[in-house]
Amino acid sequence: MQKITPFLWFANNAEEAVNFYISIFKDAKIVSVSRYGDAGPGPKGSVMTATFQLFGQDYIALNGGPMFKFTEAISFVVNCETQTEVDVYWDKLSEGGEKSRCGWLKDKFGLSWQIVPVALSELMRHKDPEKSKRVMQAMLKMDKLDIEILKNA
Repeated sequence: MQKITPFLWFANNAEEAVNFYISIFKDAKIVSVSRYGDAGPGPKGSVMTATFQLFGQDYIALNGGPMFKFTEAISFVVNCETQTEVDVYWDKLSEGGEKSRCGWLKDKFGLSWQIVPVALSELMRHKDPEKSKRVMQAMLKMDKLDIEILKNA
């Protein structure tokens, strides 16, 4: 068991969200599901919690009711090796959601993600501070991040 597990509160669509996430990421799986019983508070038989894995990382999704919502204060960063990876995760995770600036998006459940090429951090730490500055300026103009544009900045 890992020491720290992200715990995601959904109003009533945790099962749909889990199925959405495991359909996007390779090596993803549902580990376990617990359902509400007669004691509630959710409808009997509906998902209470679902534990799932993305790239070996455990997450728990809860159907906890509508009182809490996701905000951009918490996001998940997806580190991408290639532009194809950036494109795939950007397109799939933003479907039905909201695209934003600098590689950020909200999925259709309101959860924030950052789709980031690994090359970005390398370019931001470039030994030439002017290069790093140009990379930052280029990134700030983008929604989905483009590795070639960042490299050429």
